[in-house]
Amino acid sequence: MSLKISDIISPMVKAAASSLGEDWPEVKDYAVPELRKLAQSLIDITELRARDKLTQRQARSLIRIHKNTTMMVMLTVEGLGIIAVENAINAALKAVRETVNTFIGFKLV
Repeated sequence: MSLKISDIISPMVKAAASSLGEDWPEVKDYAVPELRKLAQSLIDITELRARDKLTQRQARSLIRIHKNTTMMVMLTVEGLGIIAVENAINAALKAVRETVNTFIGFKLV
């Protein structure tokens, strides 16, 4: 069985929306597609790791890169600060941490 985007995108979006609160409407149009890309990256990384195509270190580096990309896009919304965006992304990842880490077999997120 493999991890599917439908397993993780909804909790990620809900957690980010909750974290951003009243700022969510301003960032939603940017955030949802970026969170979907981040979710797909998590899936890709778990699949590559399952096929021994990535080390744990490489997997962690890749997720850090994708997290930073998501942050940069969300920061284009005027008025959103780095802390707010970082908290939203961390909340999104926390919402799927157990699911992703169970699939990959180590602490990735």
